[in-house]
Amino acid sequence: MDAIAIIPARGGSIGLPGKNVRPLLGMPLVARTVKAALQARQVATVYVSTDDAGIARVAAEAGATVVERPDDLSGSTASSESALLHVLDRLREDGRPLPEHMVFLQCTSPFTRPEDIDTALETLVAKGASAALSVVEDHGFIWHEGDDGFAEGITHDHTKPRQRRQDMKPRYRENGAIYAMRVADFLDRKERFCGPVALVSVPGPAAEIDDQDDWDFVEAFLSVREQPARTSVRPGSIAAVVTDFDGVHTDDRVQVSENGVESVSCNRRDGLGLELLRKRGTRLLILSKEANPVVRARAAKLKMEVLNQVDDKLPVLDAWCREQGLKWSEIVYIGNDVNDIDCMKAAGLSFAPADAHETALAVAGIVLKNGGGKGALREMCDYLISEELVG
Repeated sequence: MDAIAIIPARGGSIGLPGKNVRPLLGMPLVARTVKAALQARQVATVYVSTDDAGIARVAAEAGATVVERPDDLSGSTASSESALLHVLDRLREDGRPLPEHMVFLQCTSPFTRPEDIDTALETLVAKGASAALSVVEDHGFIWHEGDDGFAEGITHDHTKPRQRRQDMKPRYRENGAIYAMRVADFLDRKERFCGPVALVSVPGPAAEIDDQDDWDFVEAFLSVREQPARTSVRPGSIAAVVTDFDGVHTDDRVQVSENGVESVSCNRRDGLGLELLRKRGTRLLILSKEANPVVRARAAKLKMEVLNQVDDKLPVLDAWCREQGLKWSEIVYIGNDVNDIDCMKAAGLSFAPADAHETALAVAGIVLKNGGGKGALREMCDYLISEELVG
């Protein structure tokens, strides 16, 4: 389908400052939405419209094309439609053809899935609609206070017997996540509901993040919904655990003495967790770009194999796997930065510490709650053992 995604994301937020770049289960809010859009089959390009340098950086690292929003469209009173129009204007100014369809996504609605985006666009076309929006089924009874000061039903007639849910005509509530539009109709009307509108029912609660209470609810819900689904690895199928060093065994910081000697900080709990894996017969390997002797010293302490001073990790790890007679599906890889991504994608299961680089967070099968050098490895080991993924 000839479609693009546009994600407006301003820097200013009164209810929850910095929310668009705040990590939700380890991934910044805007990066989460960019990832969902990039994984949608029907979306060709993802644009993020922003006035904030931090949001721009995170969005670009997640794979979006950033469109800098002018000051007159960046205030709290500026409409989302104005940001959408500005992106389309920029495309025309750059000589790029306008798409036939577009989907407007809000990163404050973090339950959006790639398949929901595809469904919205496909429904728009299938029904010949001008617009489509994501909704959730809602059986609630809405009231307001009438002119006489007493309650009146809005979605029901409170003066008649209460209807049973199964007798009610289905009702839907806008969840604020996805709006699909025919670009020609949107340019004509300059509003998201630019003609006949199709409803697209999606699963999950309708939640938009405006304050800390919203954030806490969403985080709790996603921690239950997403974590178990992030791995399809069978029990007992993991034969080896491969780790990066800096940012995984350490907190990615280095202390340098006046003589130029470098030192790092590691976590004893991580060492114990790795020992538990080793005693279960799991192969352990440190694969690092770092040349500092501390890598080999720490590997010796933990009784781990080590390959360091490695720039291109994927072919080196592939050769190691073949030498050991291991399949990629039997490998767990934990990494924290761009040079780990290829190995993370190839491994049967991948992890990233909570404070990993955004690109590593985006591809990780499981994002850990702890940071590098702060218990991330122990958390991973406990997970592998509790799920019986290792021997």
